[in-house]
Amino acid sequence: MPSLNLDTSFTDEGFHNVAFHRPQPNWLKELRQRAYRTFEDLPMPNRSMEEWRRTELRHFRLLQFQAWSPHPEQAPEIPSQLIPRLDTDGLIITLNGRKLESRLDPALGQQGVVLNCLEDSILNGWEELIRKHLFSILDWKYDKFAAMHAAFWTGGIFVYVPKDIRVNKPLLHVAALMPGQADVGHTLIILDEGAEATVVSETVSVDPSASSLYCGGIEIILRPGARLRYVNMQNWNQATFHFAHQKAVLAERASLEWTLGALGGRLAKVNQHLVLDGPESEGIVNGVMFAENRQHLAYHTLQHHRTPKTKSDLLYKGALQDQSHLVWRGMIRVEAGAVKADGYQRNDNLMLSQTARTDCIPGLEILADDVRCTHGATAGRVDEEEIFYCQTRGLTRREATRLVVTGFFQQVLDRITIDSVREALTDIIQHRVREYRG
Repeated sequence: MPSLNLDTSFTDEGFHNVAFHRPQPNWLKELRQRAYRTFEDLPMPNRSMEEWRRTELRHFRLLQFQAWSPHPEQAPEIPSQLIPRLDTDGLIITLNGRKLESRLDPALGQQGVVLNCLEDSILNGWEELIRKHLFSILDWKYDKFAAMHAAFWTGGIFVYVPKDIRVNKPLLHVAALMPGQADVGHTLIILDEGAEATVVSETVSVDPSASSLYCGGIEIILRPGARLRYVNMQNWNQATFHFAHQKAVLAERASLEWTLGALGGRLAKVNQHLVLDGPESEGIVNGVMFAENRQHLAYHTLQHHRTPKTKSDLLYKGALQDQSHLVWRGMIRVEAGAVKADGYQRNDNLMLSQTARTDCIPGLEILADDVRCTHGATAGRVDEEEIFYCQTRGLTRREATRLVVTGFFQQVLDRITIDSVREALTDIIQHRVREYRG
């Protein structure tokens, strides 16, 4: 393990100290070295690049963060929204990307279910499966942050559910970050044929105002007939930089309900990629975004139909106040031969101030006949008549604003099938909404 005296920054020396001072197989060391060379070669994203035209990195300083840190002698209090609410079959808590504690129902463990640290799993009986799938669907050459993640990742989580096994209660991952540290953990979720599970991930900042960095990757692999409900609730403080590449690949008849909450972060840039890779596979994507102060949240989504008779349904809703900025850029791509594909995407935004800004850019790329694909995006302000109507019923202006905002989100909240997650998202949004002044 790296010691306190070693450089663990995102530099050449820091890379070697982080990557090679821990036990790991040779194939992983080689992958890290290739990724680090790519990281060095690629430029830092800038606004001359199409994907980054609306996202400014001038306040981001990579070298102020440490890629690795030892656990503190006494674990800090983790301010989770979900731990008190969820009745779980398993829990793993990571601090700065590495496991702090974990537990799993023993009966599930006997059935072959795994919920553990990804690095530990490589060294404890799961190397062959992980080697086959680690970075198998996620393109670590995509940009500088993807390459950095592949080179520096530590800890992470590994979820595996064997064939035809059903996990009835959620498996919860709480990722916590300390000031000045980076979380570069990798999430790998594999559901075998006919398996079913619910995985919920929540991010929390130990310090409510200190700066931190998240540069993560998520890979979800669903084999034929597998069913997964996956929730990723990004709720860092408003000083954290968040960069992520997330990808799910669904085989024949597989089903994914993917819920994303974009609530925290000073700046967040996320690529969410859903691949429908087998006939009759189906993906439902729910996005809840709320930005305030000077937050900048940029989410790019891709619904990729590769085979016939696939279905995707994406609904993102965002609300903005103060001088915040939301960016959503969505694409439905239907490959040649993927007939009878059914793709839908919609993004709605509610402006709660005159100085907030939103950019919503839907897109279609259809290379097959006999498909049904639709998209749409809207942006508008709160209706003063709705505020006035609520006030005539005895509500204060702030209470009226909260009611209107909650109603705006209700359509996407109703699609979230986990009650405790829906309630937590509602509570967070209502707490942050201030009085609408037009």
